[in-house]
Amino acid sequence: MADHQNKNHVDVVVIGAGPAGLTAAYELTRLEIPVVVIEQDSLVGGLARTVEYRGFRFDIGGHRFFTKIASLQSLWQTILGADLLIRPRLSRIFYGGLFFDYPLKPLNALRNLGVGESLLILGSYILSKIAPVSPETSFADWVSNRFGTRLYRKFFESYTEKVWGIPCHTISAEWAAQRIQELSLLTTLTNMFFSNRFRKNTQSIKTLIEEFLYPRLGPGMMWDAFQREIIRSGGVVQLESTVVSLHHDGERIIAVDVMNGKEQSVFHPKYIISSMPLLHLVHALSPLAPERVIAAAGSLKYRDFVTVALIVDAATLFQDNWIYVHDDSVRVGRIQNYKNWSPDMVPDQSKTCLGMEYFCTAGDDLWLMPDQDLVLLATQELSAIGLARKDMIKDGVVVRMPKAYPVYDEEYPKAVATIREYLDRFVNLQVVGRNGMHRYNNMDHSMLTGMMAVQNLSGGKHDLWAINADEEYHEIDNEQAE
Repeated sequence: MADHQNKNHVDVVVIGAGPAGLTAAYELTRLEIPVVVIEQDSLVGGLARTVEYRGFRFDIGGHRFFTKIASLQSLWQTILGADLLIRPRLSRIFYGGLFFDYPLKPLNALRNLGVGESLLILGSYILSKIAPVSPETSFADWVSNRFGTRLYRKFFESYTEKVWGIPCHTISAEWAAQRIQELSLLTTLTNMFFSNRFRKNTQSIKTLIEEFLYPRLGPGMMWDAFQREIIRSGGVVQLESTVVSLHHDGERIIAVDVMNGKEQSVFHPKYIISSMPLLHLVHALSPLAPERVIAAAGSLKYRDFVTVALIVDAATLFQDNWIYVHDDSVRVGRIQNYKNWSPDMVPDQSKTCLGMEYFCTAGDDLWLMPDQDLVLLATQELSAIGLARKDMIKDGVVVRMPKAYPVYDEEYPKAVATIREYLDRFVNLQVVGRNGMHRYNNMDHSMLTGMMAVQNLSGGKHDLWAINADEEYHEIDNEQAE
């Protein structure tokens, strides 16, 4: 290992200042345990940050605060207090040139689908119950068994392939089980036709909830508050810093090399909590991991994300928080209306800020498209959908987010198992969060992994990998079918 001038002995190094990393660091400072947080970006929050452009604020994806975990609910309230708003949930699906209420409503769905198509969908569902696909190995199998093949092809297939960029039959059934567990055509119909007192169970399904919590100035308000509390309590949050290497002796991580601009530092921690992507974690190990582990890490895939925020000269456009775009006549996947999340996201109430969200892969045509061309594309597609005229768009800005979503493809389960088996040998290393575990965790689940990792440092025996596997905590959320 190279000799370095700065040798910092710290109790805990937390890699990554997203929800998981910040929660871990906050919990450590509450216990008066010295901590240094290393974040490569200039902002905290990761994918859940809030971006500001000329006073307009917008999410990278839209992040609802909703959880069944009482300790997290209490923590959110403690951090933000009155700035944590209760917001009504309104959303629709755009498909085939028509808007469908979501959750579905009987008259709207029947009018858009027609009686004949509705009967065909019902017949397909009954057939799926009589002769289900077995075994369920893919997303296509899982959804077809619960909604029928016809509804799967009509509503799920086009949107899911737009989001992931790969055929549905190559997406693991594990992803569907994790993201839309308990939701089926039966629960959807129950929600459509019966009053709340007859559908208490369906109200626990997050895709059917009618309101959620949201910070007044966007989710970044939460993470900025975490950062302030960590620093106030003596912790260090080092931004624009990249982990270059993790030196180990085969059993422990003994040093963390960090680059901040041209300045190089080395930390000697007792423990490490990492939320950096598993791919990067494996490649940073020194000495190198075995070839099979490096190959497994190299097989992990990610879906990247582009937000085009458009400033529209209109006080009101539509009442939805967001709209899912299943229609394949346009490339946009989802449209956010940030003013409907919180009025304070928009500095001028005569204007509206919309987020046109594009799912892509780094290096493809969308990712490489110049910003001005992306703004033009978003403007044209917004007009084509019928939500705003082109002349109403007054400005736009582009934000690219790499490695936004870990992909659950056919190679994913074996690759993650191989990496986990190898990392288990490092007794002072824990991985947390969405990218840190290559798991499509919800925000509350990611935060819970950070909490539990800190408890493990004090003798806890939590299996962090089991947190999102517990059905009680699954986000039953077809709407986030990214």
